[in-house]
Amino acid sequence: MRAAWALLLLSLAPLTLPAAPPAGGERDLGQGLAYLRVHALPADLPATPAKPGALVLDLRYARGDAAAAAALGAWLQFRTTRHAPIFLLVNAATAPALLDYLETHPAFPGLVTLGTASSRFVPDLTLTITAGAERAAYDALAAGQPLASLLADLPDKPRHDEAAVAQEHAAPPADEDAADGDPADSSAPAPAVSAPAPTVPPRAIDRTLQRAVHLHRALLALGRL
Repeated sequence: MRAAWALLLLSLAPLTLPAAPPAGGERDLGQGLAYLRVHALPADLPATPAKPGALVLDLRYARGDAAAAAALGAWLQFRTTRHAPIFLLVNAATAPALLDYLETHPAFPGLVTLGTASSRFVPDLTLTITAGAERAAYDALAAGQPLASLLADLPDKPRHDEAAVAQEHAAPPADEDAADGDPADSSAPAPAVSAPAPTVPPRAIDRTLQRAVHLHRALLALGRL
């Protein structure tokens, strides 16, 4: 079952998200998919809804002991269905007890694990991401970067230093007569020097979350949800 779900990735159109604010601890990823970040178990596990929908449950960097792992298992047993899958995000920094549980857990219908592999656990969908890049993308959401911007690369656009552009347009036109004079004449104005363009930091992209959303959209396209 785990491998079958993992093989359903397709090429999809660019992702679009609604502008609605998150309800409670969940954030809306559109088309019936929600996102929930878990910091500690079992405290951060949501209540089981009467009609569960698809959910990205982010356990990256989550804390929890053996009792928390058991609570996660009980929650997954009642929460996961084939038509309301759980996309579980993990990495090497997920609590060891949680990874150990996932390594030996029974096959829950509709559960798909995604993330970087570790010595304790290899997800259904394994991604190759550096620890630094993943942490930067994870922290970007808490720092206020919009969720939608974490899911898709934006094309590079030429950027200009507004101050340099204003200085360039404000500079007087060159004096053609002065250009023919003595080059050593100190009265000639020095050429304007444009300030260097500022360095724009790369936009953080959450590759693991992006893959989970792609998988959900693929399942929708296939009529599996």
